[in-house]
Amino acid sequence: MNRAYKKTSIYVDNAYTILIIISMNEINWKPKALQQIEKIKTAAVRKKIFTEIQALAYFPNCRGVKKLANHDYSYRLRVGDYRVFFEFDGSMYIIDIQEVKKCNENTY
Repeated sequence: MNRAYKKTSIYVDNAYTILIIISMNEINWKPKALQQIEKIKTAAVRKKIFTEIQALAYFPNCRGVKKLANHDYSYRLRVGDYRVFFEFDGSMYIIDIQEVKKCNENTY
């Protein structure tokens, strides 16, 4: 498993440096989600969705995410008029992108 890490330095008393390693989440795309995003006609919208999904690497410290109740998927990411539905396995740091849908009366 290829996992990236973000390094943060904290200085204590100007003599010691404490290194904190924050593990980032791995993002996996389901085939259905890839097909749905390929159908989006506007390249700028696709790029924005991809950018917002990359921010999920730092989940739960990201914006636009809501935990869903009584839904097929556990979480949703709001990106303009689109919703990205995903699952998160906290013990393995894996995010599975399940669906990308345009928000309408049938989305939820």
